[in-house]
Amino acid sequence: MAQKRRKKLKVKPLKPSAMVTQWSQAFVDYSRTECHLAENTVLAYQRDVRRFREWLGDRNLRNLTVQDLADFAGWLHEQNLAASSAARTIVAVKMFFRYLQLEGILTENLVELLGSQKLWQRIPEVMSPEVVQKFLSAPRRSDNCWRRDRALLEVLYATGCRASEVSNLKSRDVHLKDGYCRCEGKGNKQRITPLGEPAADAIRAYLEFERGDFAAKQSPSPEWLFLSQRGNRLRRERIWELVKRYAVRAGVPPTISPHSLRHSFATHLLAGGADLRQVQEMLGHASIATTQIYTHVDQSRLKKVHEQFHPRA
Repeated sequence: MAQKRRKKLKVKPLKPSAMVTQWSQAFVDYSRTECHLAENTVLAYQRDVRRFREWLGDRNLRNLTVQDLADFAGWLHEQNLAASSAARTIVAVKMFFRYLQLEGILTENLVELLGSQKLWQRIPEVMSPEVVQKFLSAPRRSDNCWRRDRALLEVLYATGCRASEVSNLKSRDVHLKDGYCRCEGKGNKQRITPLGEPAADAIRAYLEFERGDFAAKQSPSPEWLFLSQRGNRLRRERIWELVKRYAVRAGVPPTISPHSLRHSFATHLLAGGADLRQVQEMLGHASIATTQIYTHVDQSRLKKVHEQFHPRA
């Protein structure tokens, strides 16, 4: 059987800016349908390439020089972007240019000559166990969906899962009797994470008293674990909103996010004596170097090491 040939991108006689808009949309479609990238990655590429188009204006993309691209990197700095956002934008533009090479629109990829900025390692924000307990208790009986929200917060902290991973949890992925859940992380990689009794109990209460009413509003019955009141999957953005709301109520810093619970999960495990490799596996990190940041967060652990080994401790 003849191999199906990918349809080549047609180039219409448009203004330079309109052509780049057309190409960038085709790149997003290509990333989603042919590369099968995670939806969050596709959306990030889309935002970053849109930022590149903003800088590009009516310039002819084919005529860009290395100096032009260096100016683009400087422009990113002037936009007061976080270093991580600027570095990610350059990576996205590199991928965009590779796609244009693949389509025969460009013969060379000058963006490859731009080095990705080396990022300062930022110590993540972590809550103490006492603050976490206060935060997890923030949903009240007077709140709509309070059982769901308490189960949601418990799962975020108990598993260290990202908001998107919790949003995509299906009911069949959660094994309450055995105390674990199966989640799908970046790159569609699956992993097993323990739940713990408090999280399991909160899920049971949610399943018994709330989820059934939510699910009844949809046909067929939804497969997602966490549902909105209308029976739809609880979106990642909504999870962020709920975490922010309960952070304010609990009196914890407003900068707290779902990722703060993930950071706290990892730091508290290491403080309790967990092996770094085990924490790496539970977080779903591809490289242990990513997990090692948490060894710098646990001050009590560092003090113990200092007292044990420093001659003047």
